[in-house]
Amino acid sequence: MIRLYPIFLFMLAPLWSSRNTSVPVVAPVMELQGVDVSHYQKVIDWDTVVAKQSLDFAFVKATEGHDYRDSLFCRNWENLRRLGIRRGAYHFFRAYGCGYEQASNFLQTVEMEPGDLAPVLDIELTDGIPAEIMVEEARVWLDIVESNLGIRPIIYTNQFFYETYLAGHFEHYPFWIARYSDERPLLTTGKRWSFWQYSNEGCLDGISKKVDMNVFPGSWEMLDRLCWFPASVTAEANSAP
Repeated sequence: MIRLYPIFLFMLAPLWSSRNTSVPVVAPVMELQGVDVSHYQKVIDWDTVVAKQSLDFAFVKATEGHDYRDSLFCRNWENLRRLGIRRGAYHFFRAYGCGYEQASNFLQTVEMEPGDLAPVLDIELTDGIPAEIMVEEARVWLDIVESNLGIRPIIYTNQFFYETYLAGHFEHYPFWIARYSDERPLLTTGKRWSFWQYSNEGCLDGISKKVDMNVFPGSWEMLDRLCWFPASVTAEANSAP
């Protein structure tokens, strides 16, 4: 059994006087831990996952291409809502497919609720399609999903694919980078990532198969900035006494 605990990094505050002999103030920066799953993990016992491990968020595969829907998406999506785990849905992009049709597939499948993480576009294959066409169809998906939901999607990819095909594109989008290493991703463009998938070998109680492990380097308040809150909910909160 692996127990996931928030990791705390410490940054030393500057010494305001050379004669100051007190212990420097430290500012903790929380890291939130999460997983991402699909039907490959089979039926997950989410109650056991939550009871045995500290889990802050989870991403769930919803769709792929223009017509595929993950067979366990609805089950995973509902269980995460029931247990109060911050959840996000992702679409596996097929470069040979039409961006409009793929966006429609995702939007028709995923029913978002306030507080859910922004939709994710998982783009990691060219499918033999020229890079410029892949990029443009991905841009169509991103534009349609953003215009329908009013939130900028997150882009998932691995570090090699980013450097080879995506560097210089989509720089205003949050990125979720896969790099299976003890060293955090460092992108040559200087782009800062929002999520890091650091392993695909996680073993958790309640999940029978190995699972991808992720970290968000920030607090709950910072994570909220990547969550969907429809305009009506935001307006109601702002008008509350």
